[in-house]
This record gives sequence, structure tokens and C-alpha cells, in this order.
Amino acid sequence: MRIKQAEFIISNTDIKKCPKADMPEYAFIGRSNVGKSSLINMLTERKSLAKVSGKPGKTQLINHFLINKLWYLVDLPGYGYAGVSKTQRFEFAQFIKKYLLKRENLMCLFVLLDSRLKQQAIDLEFMQWLGENGIPFVICFTKQDKLSKKESAENLINYKKELLKSWEELPQIFLSSATKKNGKEDILTFIANTNELFKSA
Repeated sequence: MRIKQAEFIISNTDIKKCPKADMPEYAFIGRSNVGKSSLINMLTERKSLAKVSGKPGKTQLINHFLINKLWYLVDLPGYGYAGVSKTQRFEFAQFIKKYLLKRENLMCLFVLLDSRLKQQAIDLEFMQWLGENGIPFVICFTKQDKLSKKESAENLINYKKELLKSWEELPQIFLSSATKKNGKEDILTFIANTNELFKSA
């Protein structure tokens, strides 16, 4: 699949104001500075569809983009700001929880993880919450260009081992680099195939 059209639709914190749930939707989320905006811009071949910033917490709203007039790409605020207590670190904005739990056309959530980092408790807790609430998600490791192939392979093995401590089956995993455009074809093919499931639902 190639993205020919990417149109900004709306930003809000109220799920009732989201576009009508009549097309498949894919949301992207991750800890602050994980490279989410860069990945979205790479996938859509737009330089500034999503705002890139070196400052954590730039995205504060649910941002809907209509892709090829066929499906929605959603840019969600990050989670896991530094300097908060263990009990607070997963208490991200209530409107994000409501969106994830109530948005009926959400086909899949892309959970973005920084390839350079070891397993982070906040990410593991978040994915555990997704599993407990039956929210479909995949994992996308970002910034693969910052690692050698050996480092990338070792990190992936270690991450899978950690996840298998609490998961019987692992979600699908993508490896990406916004700089090198790695992972673009795999991610868009996954979305195209999943779109077909929405049609047949």
C-alpha cells in the first residue's frame, strides 16, 4: 500500500468528537521522545504531518488523520514522563484510556518502543493493561538505525524473553527506522491486510 493522501481531520480530548467510526483506525502511542512523530511522517511520506519535537509531551491531543480516504491514522499523546511515582506513571490522561476502551473501530494500537533501551517497567505495565482490557496491539521498535544488527538482534531476544514471562503468545513485532525508512512496507502491508478484516466484520 502507498499513502497518496493524508488529511488532518481533528484534534480533541473528547471521544464523542472523534470522526464517525465507519472506517478502520490505527493509533500510535509510546513513551515521550520514542520517535512517534518521525515514524508517522515516514509512513505517510509527509515531512510534518505529525509535529516532531525534542521536548517531551509535545502531543497533548488525540489527532486524527484520514489516509487515502479509506482509514484513520491516530497520533496519541505519549506516556511515562520522568519524575513521577510508581503509582502515577501509568495514570496517563483519562481521555486516552477512554479512547482505547471505547473506540469501536480501532483495529490495532501500535505501541512504540525505543530499540536502544532495555525493557522499561512503564511499557510492560502499559502492554499488560492492554492485554487485560482486550485491546489489540502490535509492538514497533523505533530508531533501529542507532544499533548494529547484532545489538538489535540481542535486544529483541531479551525483550521477547521478558514478555514471555507474562504472555503466552507475543504480539506481532515490527522493526523500524524513520531515518532509513525501515519497516515502512511491513507496517503498511499489515494495515492494508487488517483493513480487509474491517470490511468483512
